[in-house]
Amino acid sequence: MSRASILATSLALVSLAACGSGGEKLDQTGANPKLPALDETLVPPMKIARPQGWDGERPTVPAGFTITPVAADLEIPRQILVLPNGDILVAEGSGGHAPKLRPKDVIAGYIKSLGKSSVKGGDRITLLRDANNDGNPELRTTFIKDLDAPYGLALVGNSLYVANQGALLRFPYREGVTSIAGKGEEVTKLPSAVNHHWTKSLAASPDGTKLYVGIGSNSNVGERGMSVEENRAVIWEVDAASGASRVYVSGIRNPTALAFEPASNQLWAVVNERDELGAELVPDYLTSVREGSFYGWPYSYWGKNIDPRVRPQKPDLVKTAIAPDYALGSHVAPLGLSFATGEGFPGYERGAFVGEHGSWNRQTLAGYKVSFVPFADGRPSGKPRDFVTGFIKDGKARGRPVGVTFDPARSALWIADDLSNTVWRVTGPRPLTLRSPLASDEIID
Repeated sequence: MSRASILATSLALVSLAACGSGGEKLDQTGANPKLPALDETLVPPMKIARPQGWDGERPTVPAGFTITPVAADLEIPRQILVLPNGDILVAEGSGGHAPKLRPKDVIAGYIKSLGKSSVKGGDRITLLRDANNDGNPELRTTFIKDLDAPYGLALVGNSLYVANQGALLRFPYREGVTSIAGKGEEVTKLPSAVNHHWTKSLAASPDGTKLYVGIGSNSNVGERGMSVEENRAVIWEVDAASGASRVYVSGIRNPTALAFEPASNQLWAVVNERDELGAELVPDYLTSVREGSFYGWPYSYWGKNIDPRVRPQKPDLVKTAIAPDYALGSHVAPLGLSFATGEGFPGYERGAFVGEHGSWNRQTLAGYKVSFVPFADGRPSGKPRDFVTGFIKDGKARGRPVGVTFDPARSALWIADDLSNTVWRVTGPRPLTLRSPLASDEIID
């Protein structure tokens, strides 16, 4: 299919889809989201927020807070890790190599590309050092290079773990170093055939003995055949010492970020749900990750609600499906998760920050913000609140949040924005003083 044909067909489909529901009225957040009737469509009611620069402006934060761009001109920043000495690591990359099986796949890929950065993924990790905590890093280095679409990051003792799209790697780390040479040690291979959803999210257990890897599905609802879904739509538990892995939970379509809730040490995930059932189906969600649980994909959604598109059905399996804990809204595309720790922020002491990358498959734009879900006693305790907004202006996207990381030592929240290729820092009314990082530019071989 030629580019001209793709463009003509895409414009026709967007015009057709514009007749669809806007999806802006139902309350689809919290433990009991409103779920409308199925509205299966040939193409979803799409609206692409075309990229537009910030032109010196910044995202909007609550009164008393400050947001600062601390690094720009990155190469698709995805997830962020704060090291014990205050250095910031940023994973940069863009993966996936799923074949286009249908003209619809080609058209959808082209349409979605209209809302993305034109920058190629860096396949690297960048280090930022801001020793005096002024929001202007005095050092920026390539920490690890020649990676393959890195995404999830975790530090356990003197080991840095990096989740490439096809393997979980371990690198030796020593506090203060500014780069690490070498290819790292392969802990385990990760499923990467087809790679419709290529991101591999990562979290380490509080005691450091286990690693949890989120592995997304290879399709929307199994249309590529279930044979390519083996070890997909799952979260793996990996033994850090041996690399042995097992499926921890299943039927969880695309778990894009993982984090442990600090009061309970319970693992939580944000998950991107399926498309093409309407503007208000299916809500993306935040959920505790309960060992051995089945979350429904692809046979059902939000517990036991049947998806009629999947053949053959598996009613006995659907009977075991559990509903997620907390809906975030349909098609908001959560890609980041971090819990407030320490004293948190004033007014945001306990809860989860969620980076919502934003919709493309509904007429009313959704997401494109960082939200905050309050917690009490280790559980969500209220409606989500907007925390960082302003990524959309006049229907165009100035940025799209991905990873979010709360930094208790500096009372700061770090945000990766993969559209403007920026790392943002949000500070509260009571920033804390961080001890200076080690003044080392040593390289680990």
